[in-house]
Amino acid sequence: MTGQVEFFFDFGSPTSYLAYTQLPRIATECGAQTAWRPILLGGVFKATGNTSPAAIPAKRRWMSNDIARWARRYAVEFAFNPHFPINTLTLMRGAVGMQMRRPEAFARYLDAVFRALWISQRSLADAAVLAETLAQAGFDNDQFLALVGDPDVKGKLVANTEEAVARGVFGAPTFFVGAQMFFGQDRLDFVREALLQSAP
Repeated sequence: MTGQVEFFFDFGSPTSYLAYTQLPRIATECGAQTAWRPILLGGVFKATGNTSPAAIPAKRRWMSNDIARWARRYAVEFAFNPHFPINTLTLMRGAVGMQMRRPEAFARYLDAVFRALWISQRSLADAAVLAETLAQAGFDNDQFLALVGDPDVKGKLVANTEEAVARGVFGAPTFFVGAQMFFGQDRLDFVREALLQSAP
Protein backbone atom coordinates (compact mmCIF):
# COMPACT_ATOMS: atom_id res chain seq x y z
CA MET A 1 0.00 0.00 0.00
CA THR A 2 1.37 3.42 -0.98
CA GLY A 3 1.72 6.02 1.76
CA GLN A 4 -0.08 9.33 1.59
CA VAL A 5 0.40 12.87 2.84
CA GLU A 6 -2.61 15.18 2.95
CA PHE A 7 -1.75 18.80 2.22
CA PHE A 8 -4.28 21.36 3.48
CA PHE A 9 -3.42 24.67 1.83
CA ASP A 10 -4.60 28.12 0.83
CA PHE A 11 -2.98 30.07 -2.01
CA GLY A 12 -2.90 33.18 0.18
CA SER A 13 -0.40 31.56 2.54
CA PRO A 14 3.20 32.18 1.44
CA THR A 15 4.32 29.20 3.51
CA SER A 16 1.82 27.06 1.61
CA TYR A 17 3.66 28.17 -1.52
CA LEU A 18 7.00 27.11 -0.04
CA ALA A 19 5.54 23.75 0.94
CA TYR A 20 4.13 23.38 -2.57
CA THR A 21 7.65 23.72 -4.00
CA GLN A 22 8.99 20.90 -1.80
CA LEU A 23 6.25 18.43 -0.90
CA PRO A 24 5.81 16.62 -4.24
CA ARG A 25 9.52 15.78 -4.33
CA ILE A 26 9.46 14.57 -0.73
CA ALA A 27 6.40 12.41 -1.38
CA THR A 28 8.02 10.91 -4.48
CA GLU A 29 11.24 10.15 -2.63
CA CYS A 30 9.22 8.40 0.08
CA GLY A 31 7.10 6.47 -2.40
CA ALA A 32 3.99 8.31 -1.26
CA GLN A 33 1.07 10.12 -2.87
CA THR A 34 0.09 13.73 -2.18
CA ALA A 35 -3.58 14.38 -1.46
CA TRP A 36 -4.21 18.05 -2.24
CA ARG A 37 -6.80 19.52 0.16
CA PRO A 38 -7.80 23.10 -0.72
CA ILE A 39 -9.31 25.01 2.19
CA LEU A 40 -10.34 28.59 2.91
CA LEU A 41 -7.92 29.90 5.49
CA GLY A 42 -10.25 32.73 6.46
CA GLY A 43 -12.87 30.15 7.39
CA VAL A 44 -10.35 28.25 9.47
CA PHE A 45 -9.33 31.44 11.28
CA LYS A 46 -12.96 32.32 11.99
CA ALA A 47 -13.74 28.85 13.34
CA THR A 48 -10.64 28.58 15.52
CA GLY A 49 -10.15 32.17 16.67
CA ASN A 50 -6.78 32.33 14.95
CA THR A 51 -5.62 35.40 12.99
CA SER A 52 -3.27 36.12 10.11
CA PRO A 53 0.34 36.95 11.01
CA ALA A 54 -0.23 40.13 9.03
CA ALA A 55 -2.42 41.36 11.90
CA ILE A 56 0.69 41.75 14.07
CA PRO A 57 3.17 44.21 12.49
CA ALA A 58 6.27 42.83 14.22
CA LYS A 59 5.34 39.25 13.33
CA ARG A 60 4.61 40.26 9.75
CA ARG A 61 8.09 41.80 9.40
CA TRP A 62 9.76 38.76 10.97
CA MET A 63 7.76 36.33 8.86
CA SER A 64 8.63 38.16 5.65
CA ASN A 65 12.34 37.83 6.42
CA ASP A 66 12.02 34.22 7.57
CA ILE A 67 10.15 33.13 4.45
CA ALA A 68 12.86 34.74 2.31
CA ARG A 69 15.47 32.71 4.22
CA TRP A 70 13.58 29.48 3.58
CA ALA A 71 13.18 30.34 -0.10
CA ARG A 72 16.96 30.77 -0.36
CA ARG A 73 17.51 27.46 1.41
CA TYR A 74 15.12 25.72 -0.99
CA ALA A 75 16.65 27.63 -3.94
CA VAL A 76 13.20 28.68 -5.19
CA GLU A 77 11.94 31.99 -6.51
CA PHE A 78 9.96 34.06 -4.04
CA ALA A 79 8.79 37.66 -3.78
CA PHE A 80 6.48 38.70 -0.95
CA ASN A 81 3.18 39.86 -2.41
CA PRO A 82 2.49 43.52 -1.53
CA HIS A 83 -1.25 42.81 -1.67
CA PHE A 84 -1.05 40.39 1.30
CA PRO A 85 -3.33 39.42 3.03
CA ILE A 86 -5.15 38.16 -0.05
CA ASN A 87 -8.83 37.30 -0.50
CA THR A 88 -8.56 33.81 -1.97
CA LEU A 89 -12.21 32.69 -2.03
CA THR A 90 -12.41 32.59 -5.83
CA LEU A 91 -8.94 31.08 -6.15
CA MET A 92 -9.69 28.28 -3.69
CA ARG A 93 -13.04 27.54 -5.33
CA GLY A 94 -11.03 27.30 -8.53
CA ALA A 95 -8.72 24.72 -6.97
CA VAL A 96 -11.64 22.61 -5.78
CA GLY A 97 -13.39 23.02 -9.11
CA MET A 98 -10.34 21.86 -11.04
CA GLN A 99 -10.09 18.80 -8.83
CA MET A 100 -13.76 17.99 -9.32
CA ARG A 101 -14.30 18.89 -12.98
CA ARG A 102 -10.89 19.16 -14.67
CA PRO A 103 -8.38 17.03 -12.75
CA GLU A 104 -6.03 16.92 -15.73
CA ALA A 105 -5.62 20.73 -15.42
CA PHE A 106 -5.29 20.85 -11.62
CA ALA A 107 -1.47 20.88 -11.51
CA ARG A 108 -1.29 23.60 -14.18
CA TYR A 109 -3.79 25.70 -12.23
CA LEU A 110 -1.83 25.31 -8.98
CA ASP A 111 1.39 26.36 -10.65
CA ALA A 112 -0.18 29.36 -12.39
CA VAL A 113 -1.78 30.74 -9.22
CA PHE A 114 1.11 30.09 -6.84
CA ARG A 115 3.61 31.65 -9.27
CA ALA A 116 1.38 34.66 -9.94
CA LEU A 117 1.02 35.39 -6.23
CA TRP A 118 4.45 34.57 -4.83
CA ILE A 119 6.80 35.22 -7.73
CA SER A 120 5.07 37.77 -9.99
CA GLN A 121 3.35 39.55 -7.05
CA ARG A 122 0.07 39.88 -8.92
CA SER A 123 -3.14 41.07 -7.29
CA LEU A 124 -5.39 38.13 -8.12
CA ALA A 125 -8.27 39.65 -6.18
CA ASP A 126 -8.57 41.95 -9.21
CA ALA A 127 -10.85 40.13 -11.66
CA ALA A 128 -9.06 41.55 -14.70
CA VAL A 129 -5.63 40.51 -13.41
CA LEU A 130 -6.94 37.04 -12.58
CA ALA A 131 -8.48 36.67 -16.04
CA GLU A 132 -5.19 37.68 -17.66
CA THR A 133 -3.23 35.28 -15.46
CA LEU A 134 -5.54 32.39 -16.27
CA ALA A 135 -5.48 33.17 -19.99
CA GLN A 136 -1.68 33.11 -19.96
CA ALA A 137 -1.88 29.64 -18.39
CA GLY A 138 -4.30 28.43 -21.06
CA PHE A 139 -7.60 28.72 -19.17
CA ASP A 140 -10.82 30.21 -20.52
CA ASN A 141 -12.11 32.88 -18.13
CA ASP A 142 -15.81 32.30 -18.86
CA GLN A 143 -15.41 28.59 -18.15
CA PHE A 144 -13.51 29.42 -14.97
CA LEU A 145 -16.25 31.76 -13.75
CA ALA A 146 -18.85 29.07 -14.38
CA LEU A 147 -16.70 26.59 -12.47
CA VAL A 148 -16.26 28.75 -9.37
CA GLY A 149 -19.97 29.56 -9.39
CA ASP A 150 -20.97 25.89 -9.33
CA PRO A 151 -22.90 25.20 -6.07
CA ASP A 152 -21.26 21.79 -5.73
CA VAL A 153 -17.82 23.37 -5.95
CA LYS A 154 -18.73 25.98 -3.36
CA GLY A 155 -20.09 23.28 -1.07
CA LYS A 156 -16.99 21.13 -1.41
CA LEU A 157 -14.70 24.00 -0.36
CA VAL A 158 -16.88 24.58 2.70
CA ALA A 159 -16.80 20.84 3.48
CA ASN A 160 -13.01 20.69 3.12
CA THR A 161 -12.62 23.65 5.47
CA GLU A 162 -15.03 22.22 8.05
CA GLU A 163 -13.27 18.85 7.92
CA ALA A 164 -9.92 20.55 8.44
CA VAL A 165 -11.17 22.38 11.53
CA ALA A 166 -12.74 19.19 12.90
CA ARG A 167 -9.39 17.45 12.57
CA GLY A 168 -7.53 20.16 14.46
CA VAL A 169 -6.28 22.42 11.67
CA PHE A 170 -5.80 26.05 12.73
CA GLY A 171 -3.69 27.40 9.86
CA ALA A 172 -1.96 26.57 6.60
CA PRO A 173 -0.06 24.71 5.47
CA THR A 174 -1.07 21.67 7.50
CA PHE A 175 -0.11 18.10 6.68
CA PHE A 176 -1.47 14.75 7.80
CA VAL A 177 0.29 11.43 7.53
CA GLY A 178 -2.32 9.06 8.86
CA ALA A 179 -3.48 10.55 12.15
CA GLN A 180 -0.30 12.59 12.65
CA MET A 181 -0.70 16.32 12.04
CA PHE A 182 2.13 18.71 11.19
CA PHE A 183 1.76 22.48 10.85
CA GLY A 184 4.03 24.74 8.85
CA GLN A 185 6.37 24.25 5.93
CA ASP A 186 9.28 24.18 8.39
CA ARG A 187 7.97 20.80 9.60
CA LEU A 188 8.54 19.00 6.31
CA ASP A 189 11.41 16.99 7.80
CA PHE A 190 8.91 15.49 10.24
CA VAL A 191 6.50 14.82 7.37
CA ARG A 192 9.28 12.96 5.58
CA GLU A 193 10.03 10.88 8.69
CA ALA A 194 6.38 10.00 9.13
CA LEU A 195 6.08 8.95 5.48
CA LEU A 196 9.15 6.73 5.74
CA GLN A 197 7.84 5.17 8.94
CA SER A 198 4.47 4.50 7.31
CA ALA A 199 6.00 2.87 4.23
CA PRO A 200 5.07 -0.82 3.79
